[in-house]
Amino acid sequence: MKNYSIAIDGPAGAGKSTIAKLIAKKLGFIYIDTGAMYRAMGLYLSQNQISVEDEAQILDACKKVDISITFENEVQQVILNGENVTGMIRSPEASLMASNCSALKPIREKLVELQQKLAAKTSVVMDGRDIGTKVLPNANLKIYLTASSAVRAKRRYDEMVAGGQECDLVEIEAAIIDRDYRDMHRENSPLVQAEDAVLLDSSDMNIDEVVDQVIKMFQANIA
Repeated sequence: MKNYSIAIDGPAGAGKSTIAKLIAKKLGFIYIDTGAMYRAMGLYLSQNQISVEDEAQILDACKKVDISITFENEVQQVILNGENVTGMIRSPEASLMASNCSALKPIREKLVELQQKLAAKTSVVMDGRDIGTKVLPNANLKIYLTASSAVRAKRRYDEMVAGGQECDLVEIEAAIIDRDYRDMHRENSPLVQAEDAVLLDSSDMNIDEVVDQVIKMFQANIA
């Protein structure tokens, strides 16, 4: 049976993960949460007290780490060297280390290798910032999902308010604009739209409309 792949890239707050999960569920594909894999790597570094500035230890860690994604009862499980660490990767320590290590070339190369291995085994939907350009350059469909910074900020604001958090809409948008700049200008695997990716601006679309449009484009591509 042939495996298929959908790559979704885009800036922070564009709704990539939400959209990717729904598409995977509707198509019966596996959703690969690349962010969770970086968190697992961050957890490994944190547990082993490895500094992101120690190049030798980082290279050694990349040789020793294996990270995979599985699903149990439709719930994602993150496996680090044979151990289920799903409940541990959201810790502040793992999150901070994931953010710090994600820009390191050896770690990105290692994670890309692991992500490609997962995609070789089954049909996947994967989202991130370099999926169409680095991880799945031969994906059946590549989407660059975006929305205006104002719309992305309002979505994030609404989520935080619904969760009972105090927040400031202006500050959220400023942080999003700053994140966009850093993602687009980082040295390793910057955020760019793949040449053959379809630009999809969801500023005036709801989630269902985006999901339906992506699935229609995918089905047209493989017909």
